[in-house]
Amino acid sequence: MKIKDNYILKKIAGSYVVVPVRTRTVDFSGIIKLSESGAFLWKLLEKESDREELIARLLDEYEVDEPKASADVDRFVDKLREADLLE
Repeated sequence: MKIKDNYILKKIAGSYVVVPVRTRTVDFSGIIKLSESGAFLWKLLEKESDREELIARLLDEYEVDEPKASADVDRFVDKLREADLLE
């Protein structure tokens, strides 16, 4: 899985937001606000990652158990797919 081109993650006033750039501004209007862990996963997906890697990295970075990390990754990826942000 990988984030589509022409979306960037910015930290603005302490909040993480995703904004479209270049040609994506036509396809997508608005801003997506992410939590710190959502921004962490986003950065991994900018370079391409599979589900197992996302879960493993989340477990390494945060104090969370495997079932919670797995559910969080699935929910995050589902939201990205719904917004058509993944290749």
